[in-house]
Amino acid sequence: MSAIYKSISATNQIKVGFTVLKGIFISSASSTPTITVYDSGTADTNDPTILAVFTPAAATNHTFTANGITASKGLYVVISGTVVATIIYE
Repeated sequence: MSAIYKSISATNQIKVGFTVLKGIFISSASSTPTITVYDSGTADTNDPTILAVFTPAAATNHTFTANGITASKGLYVVISGTVVATIIYE
């Protein structure tokens, strides 16, 4: 399977259903930025956390092994502050 990408600047349901998170590229980040990633197909922050809240830095690429991080329900990314990020997934 080839990677798919989505550029976001606000909280976003990236995909519903089984997926693999391959990476996150942070284009810009300011104003107390944070990102949290959940295994959720319903935009629910009570679902399992894939990546706990972290402070992104601009021009940073986060890659997750050749196999990535598996999410069974979907990918839901919560952003606070000002962040522009590209989510790479399969």
